[in-house]
Amino acid sequence: MLLMRIVLAVLLIFMVMPFIMLCTNSLMGKQELMETCGAVLLDYAAETRFELFPKYPTLRAYVRLLLDSPEYFKAFWNSIFLTVGVLVGQLLITVPAAWAFARFDFSGKSVIKFIYTMLLILPFQVTMVSSYLVLDSLKILDTYLAVILPGVFSVLPLFILSKSFAAIPKETIEAAEIDGAGSFCIFARIGIPLGMPGIFSVLVLGFLEYWNAVEQPLTYLKTESLKPLSLYLPLMVKEEIRTAFAASIITLFPAVLLFFCGRESLEKGIAASGSF
Repeated sequence: MLLMRIVLAVLLIFMVMPFIMLCTNSLMGKQELMETCGAVLLDYAAETRFELFPKYPTLRAYVRLLLDSPEYFKAFWNSIFLTVGVLVGQLLITVPAAWAFARFDFSGKSVIKFIYTMLLILPFQVTMVSSYLVLDSLKILDTYLAVILPGVFSVLPLFILSKSFAAIPKETIEAAEIDGAGSFCIFARIGIPLGMPGIFSVLVLGFLEYWNAVEQPLTYLKTESLKPLSLYLPLMVKEEIRTAFAASIITLFPAVLLFFCGRESLEKGIAASGSF
């Protein structure tokens, strides 16, 4: 038991070390930062070293970022718009679709399940060209919709929610039908409340995925003013490395906050999706 705790503690240190370095570097002055990691990021003629605490901590990078970086805020709101657009679309489209998969039998259901399962295991690189051609034919490339629309019809939320809805006791549905409740009433008053752990887990996973998305915006967006934070942060490293570290901390904050607030619901939702 003691050995296991030691191993887990060492693994935990390795896991949190990048975040600690990020926080430390964001509080360093320019010269100190160049001396610690400039050799890696900017070919600075010095050896790379790790400092647990900055020698001369300063908040100048945060002040510059928050008061004198309009491009960062533009990219920040682009990320908000894209992420919220995907999540709202998934609530409107995926939640009813998952309820239909879980509670109704219809012709071709097994075939659609098989297709969705196959799509679930395909990476973005495999479907990138076909998706690009479809979006180009719809004349929505280089718009927010080019990123939002494919995300709305993502397979993973349907996979999770269908199992969450299927876990609702059949007796509960039958009791509501005996009381005269219609299909929509059962969905709205029973399905959604009892399926909230799955719905919330989908929202958390969707936020984490599209808040940090790189490949989709990089492929579908060409206009600089439309690009989100995930594409803007690498450019900041070349322009001002100190501000880039501060921007990374602020960018991480919404995702970390949402994860810790919805951790229990996320675990319940994922645990309920053992099979499709």
